[in-house]
Amino acid sequence: MRVSKQDEFLALYEPIHDRFEGFCRARVYGDMEYRDLINETLLVAFDKFETLRSKEAFLSFLFSISVRILSNNNIKKKERPLSKEDNINQLNDTESSGEVTTDIQFLYQAMSELNDEQRECIILFEISGFSIKEIAGIQNASESSVKQRLRRARIKLSQLMNFEAVTKTGDDHE
Repeated sequence: MRVSKQDEFLALYEPIHDRFEGFCRARVYGDMEYRDLINETLLVAFDKFETLRSKEAFLSFLFSISVRILSNNNIKKKERPLSKEDNINQLNDTESSGEVTTDIQFLYQAMSELNDEQRECIILFEISGFSIKEIAGIQNASESSVKQRLRRARIKLSQLMNFEAVTKTGDDHE
């Protein structure tokens, strides 16, 4: 019996849904709603499913499409800076304390300061749990380039977060 395109697509997608959702949640912060990115990506991926060369590359296929959609979205928006209200409205975690929510907001603000390759790399490694080798395949880069991006992203995030902590502490005393 012939497996339908939809069944084959779903069979590939279901096991990776959580990893893909985690990537989208982290990657879109402030750019668009993560569910919209997932939906748009899946629509495009389903439409272009026949172009997928290897079933093992399905997750990479989805990442590539989602990054392209985000890029096109940013071009359309002319990359307007986010207001603090936009950032706060993106935080939908009602179980976190105010302090944790603030820390998450600072982290996402700091991550927005990274270049796209570094931000994507840190999200894939630290949040989505991909290996250096897997990220190299997704980003079409060498493993040493991925390691360098991670290193630079961590250094910049550390600097930005320390600055935020100093600024946050300084605000408390005024």
